Amino acid sequence: MSTPFQDAVEAIRHGAPPADEAATLYQELTPTERLWLLDGDEPFWEGQAVMMTEGYNVRPLVHGAIDRLGIPGLRFSDGPRGVVMGRSTAFPVSMARGASWDLDLEERVGQAIGAEVAAQGGNFFAGVCINLLRHPAWGRAQETYGEDPVLLGEMGAALTRGVQHHVMACVKHYALNSMENARLKVDVTADDATLHEVYLPHFRRVVDEGVAGVMSAYNAVNGEWAGQNRALLTEILRDRWGFEGVTVSDFVFGIRDAAASLDAGLDVEEPFRQIRAERLESDLASGAVSWEAVELAGLRIIATQLRFAAEHREPVPPADVVASAPHRALAREVAARGMVLLRNETVDGAPVLPLDRASLRRLAVVGRLSDVPNTGDRGSSNVRAPYVVTALAGLRAALPDTEVVAVLEDDAAEAARIAATCDAAIVVAGYTADDEGERADPSAFTDELTALFPPVPEGAEEQQRASMAGSEAIDAGGDRVRLTLREVDEEIIRQVAGANPRTVVTIVAAGAVLTESWREHVPGVVMAWYAGMEGGNALADVLLGAAEPSGRLPFAIPTSEEHLPYFDRDAAAITYDRWHGQRLLDRLGVPAAFPFGFGLSYTTFALAGAAAEQTSADGARVTVTVTNTGSRSGRHVVQVYGHRPEVGDRVLLGFASIGLEPGQHAEVSVPVSLRPLATWDADADDLVLPRGAIVVEAAAHAGDPRSATTSLALA
Repeated sequence: MSTPFQDAVEAIRHGAPPADEAATLYQELTPTERLWLLDGDEPFWEGQAVMMTEGYNVRPLVHGAIDRLGIPGLRFSDGPRGVVMGRSTAFPVSMARGASWDLDLEERVGQAIGAEVAAQGGNFFAGVCINLLRHPAWGRAQETYGEDPVLLGEMGAALTRGVQHHVMACVKHYALNSMENARLKVDVTADDATLHEVYLPHFRRVVDEGVAGVMSAYNAVNGEWAGQNRALLTEILRDRWGFEGVTVSDFVFGIRDAAASLDAGLDVEEPFRQIRAERLESDLASGAVSWEAVELAGLRIIATQLRFAAEHREPVPPADVVASAPHRALAREVAARGMVLLRNETVDGAPVLPLDRASLRRLAVVGRLSDVPNTGDRGSSNVRAPYVVTALAGLRAALPDTEVVAVLEDDAAEAARIAATCDAAIVVAGYTADDEGERADPSAFTDELTALFPPVPEGAEEQQRASMAGSEAIDAGGDRVRLTLREVDEEIIRQVAGANPRTVVTIVAAGAVLTESWREHVPGVVMAWYAGMEGGNALADVLLGAAEPSGRLPFAIPTSEEHLPYFDRDAAAITYDRWHGQRLLDRLGVPAAFPFGFGLSYTTFALAGAAAEQTSADGARVTVTVTNTGSRSGRHVVQVYGHRPEVGDRVLLGFASIGLEPGQHAEVSVPVSLRPLATWDADADDLVLPRGAIVVEAAAHAGDPRSATTSLALA
């Protein structure tokens, strides 16, 4: 028998406006049910107890289900490296996928994730993470795609398209969330130009793609908490950008005031019945907020679910899609595609990579991380994969006829001794969840924050203490305290390289790692990231040449911390400007160790014959001929940059990747956005594009001296 919700869905499929059907459903709700829409369905302390016993988000967290009318509610699953529920496919972290610069590949990842959410009873995936990487010390760098708004926006849009084949996607954390330790207290100040030119364009791009949800951040923006910031949630998101979906808070501490959050345009408090359940009725009675605001949020919540349901007729994927063989194969493909070859010097007349498996009789694998399942932090993005292939396991599986000798201890002398007896040495070094990642430090729970908890039910005091103690599970990570490897890792690298000329360092990290003290000592360096459950197999694929390295850096790596913006991981207040990453290096006039977009291949490419034409008020198309000038097949990422002749502020406009056989050439057409060239005009209260000629570069990386250059006259 159909429900009122299903009847409304069918009406929309036959042409009825979703807003009208949402209004009809809303009129059938009781006042209690109307408030029920606005937060999670589980009482706070009961929900906390479930998480303590079952684990975080092992099943959907439900918000606003009205069984009487068949309204399913938002059935939440976290991300972004896969589905947090159950034992799902652990893909490489977002930063690793950002390094692929491949939108089709990321859309495929999104389809796989969406299918696994739906198969496990979810309908709302809050894993489109696109906060800008302002500084490499940011603890949650692994959850985003890079330092550039265009890369962030396009990758986020691709993931959204893929996920929304099956479930609603939610983008986060809106906005200016680029610190971890201080996220619950910091007030981030930014002027209008910085906001609209640097920190908001990627959110706008994902909104334009049709994302169903937007999650607010914990931090304050210009003096007001993001979860109750009317300028962000209503004036920019809805009035300026035209967003019609649902807004949700970050968990537990995402709003501080029930009335203020609702009045500002925050629809759903997540994940439990907490502040709104305790305070909203009295706020309504006192006039602190109106029933009109309740209705406005409720209509958006229902309409978002109706629109999505009306657009999707496909059956729910079967349970066996979760961590299925095709999804595991995709995880391996993505991991290999994202690995960035940073250095590949010649040894005995040939590049050190790929290793020649036929001549490898004995291989040294060195480093404490070589045989550690290391897929990222242990916070809200942690995916409980059924297995994880380590670097050591992957190399041993790929080299059954080679003696693979492991040195896992922090012993530089022993590592060098073993390496000297081998044909090549692989050093695996970097970070773990103890060094960077989400952090829930119990000492951060001030009286101001614990006052946001509902009263503890009688007899549940022990449950409360257990819940608070459980926060210690991620009392690690946070923002990084160093940007180099550990001193012992650097010493191991130098000694192993001294003992074996065929030494390759693979770096496991989310953001930039400074390599100045050892980089010149080794012929091979690979940025391997937190590479997911198939990461070890993918690393073997790349090192042995079964997969061509085509990853490109999604951020610039500087030579010194002095070339980075100011960062205080314990700040209560900080001001952001437009200068970070490659653009800051360009402004300072200092070279990067590795520039934004950089990456080597096992083959070579040339770009020629660039041409550009404007296709819309804020869009253009750039064509360029790409030739594989080497002896192996490979994939190249064409990056298009633009700047005004009189201004040296080079910005990324768009990108596209293409696979070519040796000697093959093809014309690549890159759709680009002109919005990154726009500047904020206070008088117009808007972004304004420049007029006249701009320089357009089709390049292999930012500042590429071999770029194919043309010009474009903007109307």
